[in-house]
Amino acid sequence: DAQEEKPKPKVFLPSLIPPKIPDGERVDFDDIHRKRMEKDLLELQTLIEGHFVDRKKDEEEIVALKERIEKRRSERAEQHRIQAEREKERQSRIAEERARKEDEESRKRAEEEAKKKKTMSNISLHFGGYIQKTDSRRGGKRQTEREKKKKILSERRKHL
Repeated sequence: DAQEEKPKPKVFLPSLIPPKIPDGERVDFDDIHRKRMEKDLLELQTLIEGHFVDRKKDEEEIVALKERIEKRRSERAEQHRIQAEREKERQSRIAEERARKEDEESRKRAEEEAKKKKTMSNISLHFGGYIQKTDSRRGGKRQTEREKKKKILSERRKHL
């Protein structure tokens, strides 16, 4: 049924010699039948041959298409693999850069802290020297409130 619905390809048949009908009372029906059978057989053979040629072409196209699909699949897989490697390398470079910057910043912070400590110790040393100089000018070291209080109390006792 499905084959009947498809349009049949036009087949070019070699021109057949029409059966000869003799000019007399005798008509050779066997010859007519044989010629018709030869014609039908030839038409059927050309249809079969055309069908197999078309089928062979279709099979070749299917094989070529499958090969193209497989080739494309492998190319895409390779592209994805290369892209994943590049992304991995990029991420590792970014991580290295980040770690290097953090190390550099921590080193700078440590240097700044060391500078601050050094300057603070220098200031306190110089300032301590300054205090000693002023105390030596005043005549001794500086007294705390407690020492002042004891001195005053001791002086009062002596008077009594």
